Amino acid sequence: MAFTAGDVKQLREMTGVGMMDCKKALTASDGDMDKAVEWLREKGLAAAQKKAGRIAAEGMAYAAVINGIGVVVEVNAETDFVAKNDKFVEFVKGVAETIADNKPADLDGLMACKYHGGDRTVTEQQQEMVLVIGENIRVRRFFIFTDGVSVPYIHANGKIGVLVNLTVSDGIDATAIGKDVAMQIAALNPRFWDKSQVTQDVLDEEKKIMLAQMENDPKMAGKPDQVREKIVMGKLNKFYAENCLLQQEFVKDNTLSVEKYIASAAKALGGSVTFNSAVRFEKGEGIEKKQENFAEEIASMVK
Repeated sequence: MAFTAGDVKQLREMTGVGMMDCKKALTASDGDMDKAVEWLREKGLAAAQKKAGRIAAEGMAYAAVINGIGVVVEVNAETDFVAKNDKFVEFVKGVAETIADNKPADLDGLMACKYHGGDRTVTEQQQEMVLVIGENIRVRRFFIFTDGVSVPYIHANGKIGVLVNLTVSDGIDATAIGKDVAMQIAALNPRFWDKSQVTQDVLDEEKKIMLAQMENDPKMAGKPDQVREKIVMGKLNKFYAENCLLQQEFVKDNTLSVEKYIASAAKALGGSVTFNSAVRFEKGEGIEKKQENFAEEIASMVK
């Protein structure tokens, strides 16, 4: 069966694959469009397997509230400019919608779900994206809040995604409060949400370090133990202010802690807001990135 340039163009629009590959697919399928799509998928799966071992530490962290469900997800790719690719961004948003639709218990459960608005699973759709984008692409992790009021924040086109969860009373709109708190979390990445979460072993370690520092300080070494203990307690308050979100200095108004800002802002709106929890995803955190040597790469190409 013969095919035209228009058929090649149509197949390219259907699959996002390059013109030459579309032409090869139509040639191999005698111009049958359905068989050509199948041929490309088969080749795409092979490409996906080949690229699956390549390090994917870039991509996008994305947060959204979809039908009342708070979702934050990280999808990785190999290069940072992929995050600006419309098809990649569309895929990430589709994964978020799939999460909101199905509320999977874990990543394996998510990958087995039907991708939002389609017949393929998330795994199959991910393999399609490898074919279309030409890079290893991987859904890495996600989190959902099904209760409370969730407020999303995306920093620097997906470098960081934050989802803040609040309890809100009297029907007030706490979006601005949630966004301010999310921006604080994105910027300062606190170790704990509240000082009540700091475990005894962490406190013991901090006290040990502080006491050792005083022992090595000539001005402090001769002071009585009870005096040094009081100094340590004062230093622990500073530790809380540096490491615990609600005790941190609010970045927009350094006269308030984050906890006092939330209470004050909610009161001004005629209600109350309680911070419950939050999730912060930074793309690629914890992934060992490949160090490229472009001079060596170019030299190898011209040999």
